[in-house]
Amino acid sequence: MSDLIRQSAAVLAEAIRRREVSAVEVTTAHLDRIGAVDDQVHAFLHVDAEAALAAAAGVDARIAAGEVLGPLAGVPLALKDVLTMHGVPTTCGSRILQGWRPPYDASVVERLRAADIIILGKTNMDEFAMGSSTEHSAYGPTRNPWDLDRIPGGSGGGSAAALAAFEAPLAIGTDTGGSIRQPAAVTGTVGVKPTYGAVPRYGLVALASSLDQAGPCARNVMDTALLHAVIAGHDPRDSTSLDVPVPDVVAAAQRADVRGMRIGLVRQLTGEGYQAGVSQRFEEAVRILEHLGATIVEVDCPSFDYALGAYYLILPSEASSNLARFDGMRYGLRLGDDGEHSVEQVMSLTREAGFGAEVKRRIMLGTYALSSGYYDAYYGSAQKVRTLIQRDFAAAFASADVLVSPTAPTTAFRIGEKVDDPLAMYLNDIATIPVNLAGNAAMSLPVGLAAEDGLPVGLQVMAPAMADERLYLVGAALEAALRDQWGHLLIEEAPAL
Repeated sequence: MSDLIRQSAAVLAEAIRRREVSAVEVTTAHLDRIGAVDDQVHAFLHVDAEAALAAAAGVDARIAAGEVLGPLAGVPLALKDVLTMHGVPTTCGSRILQGWRPPYDASVVERLRAADIIILGKTNMDEFAMGSSTEHSAYGPTRNPWDLDRIPGGSGGGSAAALAAFEAPLAIGTDTGGSIRQPAAVTGTVGVKPTYGAVPRYGLVALASSLDQAGPCARNVMDTALLHAVIAGHDPRDSTSLDVPVPDVVAAAQRADVRGMRIGLVRQLTGEGYQAGVSQRFEEAVRILEHLGATIVEVDCPSFDYALGAYYLILPSEASSNLARFDGMRYGLRLGDDGEHSVEQVMSLTREAGFGAEVKRRIMLGTYALSSGYYDAYYGSAQKVRTLIQRDFAAAFASADVLVSPTAPTTAFRIGEKVDDPLAMYLNDIATIPVNLAGNAAMSLPVGLAAEDGLPVGLQVMAPAMADERLYLVGAALEAALRDQWGHLLIEEAPAL
């Protein structure tokens, strides 16, 4: 394996800036890695090698000309296939968008390009971000580089797997109920769901508009902070975008100090229902934070017990509305367009063939929840629970600066193990969903391997809205302590492919 692909994004960027290595060499090394291992991992749906190398050559030319570029210039990145990219296939993991090439860039993509980050291609995902395992992609499952028989999490398993397989040092994911954090947990990587509205959603193909949030992913906390700083900030094209200053997440990651911080253990997100090895690593991490100078307090969030039920009413309801636009009339797949079928028949045939089973399930659930006579009983009640969850968070943050929990109740399970049991699959997000319902910020970072299976365990840090910097204070401090304990970063232990 090339030494270049093992380096952090920050190290690569500095080497490129000093002209110790070229951006073209770094990009080529990662493209070679994709070529060598992605037939086993299937992290990517589309690799744009020609455009990536051209962008890298442009970075090298500008550095040679004496230009001062951004802190991640020349560093390669894997982009989740739910964000539009001009002229590049965007499928959202679905057949219904097969062949669609958007005529515009998402805001996040514009910011990546402006920062001279090299986009390698688009990563696999559960169809329209509906899933926790990346098994619901129309283009086949992604596999976990730690064990190719296991899932890489979802819906953003492709982005997390690309990091863990050393196919890219940076990635972008999206998080509606845990789709950045849960994949990070089971692949031994770092993933952040920023405050809702802190990263613009323009060009992010909507699943549930009140929950979706794009965010940064990497193999360590500092790289994640550097990428967070690139993509965050107000965008007038997004009506939900927050017009407030971006917290200095890079400075927080550099400071890496939890002395005097109050860290809350959420009673509802620990204990029963969690794999023993997950609980063990989590408890050890909490003791390390206490040793580093934090005060540990227990907090009670009783409405969290109802978060899963509320989420699986709100999300399908919003999805049933958002996905109505995929009708075979304007873009993507179209079946029955032979002059013998009516418009309604074309729509029906296209949606029947274009959507997978999980997407159909959630569209039907959402349509039912919004139907006449049931709206108040289901969708309306779920929104009331959402308000209670927001109040529980507010009360908890009155006594704690951040909250912590395991990110996922188990390590990575085997491919096919839960795919036919929707409830078992939905329970993977039991610890991550409350944050999305409240709009707060959260991070998952690796805290070791479970004793019973040797697979990565993630710890979740939760912060109030627009206090994203607290995630990086805690995450970087814990990461440094664990690195001192292990002598290396966890991801370096991933099996070679």
